[in-house]
Amino acid sequence: MYSILFIVILVIIVADFLIDRYVDFLNTTRWSDRLPDEVKGIYDEKKYAQQQAYQRENHRFGLLTSTFNFVLVLGMLLLFGFAWLNSVVLGWTASPVWAALLFFGILMMAAEVVNLPFAWYDTFVIEEKYGFNQSSVRTFVFDKLKGWALTMVLGGALMALIVWLYGKAGSWFWVVAWAVLSGFSVFMAMFYSSLIVPLFNKQTPLGEGELRTAIEEFSGKVGFKIDNIFVIDGSRRSSKANAYFTGLGSKKRIVLYDTLIEEMTTEELVAVLAHEIGHYRKRHVVQGLFLGIAQTGLLLFLFSVVMKSPAISQALGVEQPNFHIGMIAFSILYSPLSMVTGLAMNRLSRKNEFEADAFAAENYSPTPLITALKKLSVKNLSNLTPHPVYVTFNYSHPPLLQRLEHLHKFENR
Repeated sequence: MYSILFIVILVIIVADFLIDRYVDFLNTTRWSDRLPDEVKGIYDEKKYAQQQAYQRENHRFGLLTSTFNFVLVLGMLLLFGFAWLNSVVLGWTASPVWAALLFFGILMMAAEVVNLPFAWYDTFVIEEKYGFNQSSVRTFVFDKLKGWALTMVLGGALMALIVWLYGKAGSWFWVVAWAVLSGFSVFMAMFYSSLIVPLFNKQTPLGEGELRTAIEEFSGKVGFKIDNIFVIDGSRRSSKANAYFTGLGSKKRIVLYDTLIEEMTTEELVAVLAHEIGHYRKRHVVQGLFLGIAQTGLLLFLFSVVMKSPAISQALGVEQPNFHIGMIAFSILYSPLSMVTGLAMNRLSRKNEFEADAFAAENYSPTPLITALKKLSVKNLSNLTPHPVYVTFNYSHPPLLQRLEHLHKFENR
């Protein structure tokens, strides 16, 4: 017999799926076989037709994969699959820590295995078809193996510590766990690029030359000391281009994709770097870190309150409450609030992107940033006319046309 709480969980999962599909559908209403006036001068007819085909194919593929995973989760709930797996792992061990590790480890590996064909098809069929994929089969396989190993080592150690604290810290669990996860977040923000990225990509310091000189001159002008400028071999996997800022304090670094350097002029690259420096100077990096920490604290507090109710585990068919079953149920119950905070974070992120663009325009020049953004959009076959609702739900960056409109305001200053 299904409980009221189980029905609530079911309704949340179905509603979440339907909302995502409706938002995706709204975005399809912006598709066009004719080159829209607003993107003329960015896309030509041939390139725009390719972008529309790429978008349609990704939409169909995303609908297939999301529906497949939705049916799997629905089946696990309706057939009490989580309860069955719980009984299996508890038959192997009575330790709460090992039970949680086995429970989530099996779920993770099962999800990875059943979704492996989709990942393969996305990389070697869709991305290959549109000229993006540069990854070999060997690289794909080793990326997966290294990703799984990293998840088991880092994720497993963190999970084990949290479950142990749950059993030992009592009512202070959420505070202690929050402190641990906050420390981990700060550590990863500082050292991710130097410890984790090298497992997958080679990062080489940008050599002496025109580009480095131009970057150092600009950074000196705005009082931003940066010694760590790296080029990453993104071309090993994809022809898409990007750049990002990472780290804190003395560990901060700017990373340029080799594909970006191939496409951009020196002025355009400095403009892109000026945008990234803008994020740091406007304290967006620290802001994002602390907002993430605050969200984690809220999640842990609510988890510690809700987990006191045996109804949480019982909703999934488990009479004796435990951490891992409770976490599955809570993660679903928390998802409506997670959606709200996600919308707020996306809105803040889009605002920050405008601020970083303004910093680059005011302290360097708007023109090379405009041309750089256009080149990136065309190279990556970006959608220039997304539906506003889709942007609200899914975009952490403003659509290109909004960014260009904003940057044009600085051209005659």
